[in-house]
Amino acid sequence: MMRKVMAGIVLVFAGPAGAEPLVIAALGDSLTQGYGLPAEDGFVPQLQTWLDENGADVQLINAGVSGDTTAGGLSRVGWTLTPDVDGMIVALGGNDLLRGLDPAVSRANIDGILDAAQQAEVEVLLVGMSAPGNFGPEYKTAFDALFPELSQKYETEYLPSFFEGLAVDGKLPELSQAQEFFQSDRIHPNKQGVAKIVTAMGPKVLALIDDIKAQ
Repeated sequence: MMRKVMAGIVLVFAGPAGAEPLVIAALGDSLTQGYGLPAEDGFVPQLQTWLDENGADVQLINAGVSGDTTAGGLSRVGWTLTPDVDGMIVALGGNDLLRGLDPAVSRANIDGILDAAQQAEVEVLLVGMSAPGNFGPEYKTAFDALFPELSQKYETEYLPSFFEGLAVDGKLPELSQAQEFFQSDRIHPNKQGVAKIVTAMGPKVLALIDDIKAQ
């Protein structure tokens, strides 16, 4: 609380001309980190460019770690939430699915991340994820529900899927229908895929910025 109060006092005396950009950390896995792409083509740099072009005075921090699970994100969230961080994008869960981890464990980890952000008075955009059907209907129901339910609990901004930008008529396509937007591993988006992802997520980040300013 004291950090936010002091920051507010500084801004009052410094005035708009002295205000520094808001800082938003993107906490995630290889999708956030930009796996397989030149640095400038990754998710965070492309999102930074989109925000710059849309007039947002914000600095993004790439806190994506390839291979990270929700447990890894929880273990890192404490040092990700430095005093300079005003907001956070949370995009984790894909590696939990690859390992078939218990949705209850993933839920507890995301809950811990959002609780840490709340304690630090940091606004969040939570990015959801949908489980494939091969784990069974009960697993899918439990996993898919954890994101919107936790978003509601902590009153975060919410995007149903990292791949929302690839949706057609509101429905995510099968991978075979969207190969042009993926790298050869068929898991990570290519430059063009990232661009579509950023276009869909950008407005949600602008909403997150509004939330930060309204604090």
